[in-house]
Amino acid sequence: KGQGMDIFVCIKQVPATSQVEVDEKTGVLRRDGVDSKMNPYDLYALETALKLKEAHGGRITVGTMGPPQAEAIIKEAYMMGVDEGYVFSDRRLAGADVLATSYALAQAIQAVGDFDLILCGKQTTDGDTAQVGPAIAEHLNIPHAAWVSGLCVREEGIEAEQQLGSVVETVFMPFPCLITVEQDIFTPRLPSLKRRKETTAKPVHIFGLERFMDQKEENYGLSGSPTQVERIF
Repeated sequence: KGQGMDIFVCIKQVPATSQVEVDEKTGVLRRDGVDSKMNPYDLYALETALKLKEAHGGRITVGTMGPPQAEAIIKEAYMMGVDEGYVFSDRRLAGADVLATSYALAQAIQAVGDFDLILCGKQTTDGDTAQVGPAIAEHLNIPHAAWVSGLCVREEGIEAEQQLGSVVETVFMPFPCLITVEQDIFTPRLPSLKRRKETTAKPVHIFGLERFMDQKEENYGLSGSPTQVERIF
């Protein structure tokens, strides 16, 4: 792509420990007062975006759905070299399962702009479903590939290598498309101290449901979630 690629990377703030408690009543993870970090798998998606930008030019936007304090991981992404960052924050989005989360993210991404490529880590360390990335693609009605361990940019799209257990399949997808990346795709770089100083004042954009095309509250959060945790033991 001559003018460079517009890339969106989905990132998530997750508990820094696996010792998380679940609210007995709602079945939702308790996140208050727990130390947080960027989902480790998302670092591979970020590195992939940065490598693509270095090779082909373009812009990288990151976004996360979460409370306002999730801007900490947006700032971390700035320190690695991304251009723009968003937190999609709204109480009405809380308690979402895979369906409601992916729908909210699809709505939010569309509110931010048009992207050639959307990148996700293969899963998160708190939910572990590995379904949100492909589900976003379904809501956006674009092609997707999961478990991608290598890729090659062509004029009109992406050639991706998928790790499918005993076989590796190579698929071609036209832009716009979404991929979730494996952790052997690239080694993530560390946030740079120099960039930390340069990006301290860089703003993190925060918005909620008011910017979405679909503002029906029943499609989001707990009410938009057909799956519920009944009991954990």
